[in-house]
Amino acid sequence: MIEATEDIPTRDGAMETFIVRPERDGPYPAVLMLMDAPGIREELHDMARRLATVGFCVLLPNLYYRAGRDTRFGPGVLTAGDPERDRMRAIRTRMTIPPVMEDVAAMLAFLDREGIARPGPVGAHGYCMSGPYALAAAARYPGRIAAAASFYGTWLVSDAEESPHLTLGQGEAELYISCAEHDELAPLPMVEELRKLFEASGAAGELEIHPGVHHGFAFPQRWCFDKPAAERHWERLIALYRRRLGGG
Repeated sequence: MIEATEDIPTRDGAMETFIVRPERDGPYPAVLMLMDAPGIREELHDMARRLATVGFCVLLPNLYYRAGRDTRFGPGVLTAGDPERDRMRAIRTRMTIPPVMEDVAAMLAFLDREGIARPGPVGAHGYCMSGPYALAAAARYPGRIAAAASFYGTWLVSDAEESPHLTLGQGEAELYISCAEHDELAPLPMVEELRKLFEASGAAGELEIHPGVHHGFAFPQRWCFDKPAAERHWERLIALYRRRLGGG
């Protein structure tokens, strides 16, 4: 595998981005892997590596770069009352969709400039807070994002600017929306509302609810990790990218 960390220039600074791709027989299609709220950590690096091994060039940006290039959190980030959780939430709550769409544009420009991936369609998938970002990117960049997936995306129906429920049918991408049965950040009534909007939008793809699992089920180091559901997440994601991006 070829691994590197690059500072991708954006309007707001330098976005530290972990990039991993196979070392032979490239170039491969590019995919943007967008982090969850606890931020960049080795667990996410390993997930990016797994995706790269099946034939993709994976970009994993630190979306918290506006708070400092090396913004990272300690193990207490998931513990209520822990100072690390409070620090993360202070940064997280200031994030909105439009600036992240500018970050996506910066990554697409980087790919075009550097030539490290196959030219053409790009995929985007996000976990937790980034589920809405991946779906919004498909609408914002319909000529480039050909596949987008949200895994236990939070508040996919909201009054946020560019909320994905408003733009489901605006892109050309195939969408995959993966939801957990037990998720306070995406409760089932909201998911059912989203399903109706999805079906009415005419967008290609599917919304799937995974029974018996909790928000975060795909993360190997999380208490709620569910191996069958996590493997299903890989199956759905890789198949989506192979259909729409080729390679892999």
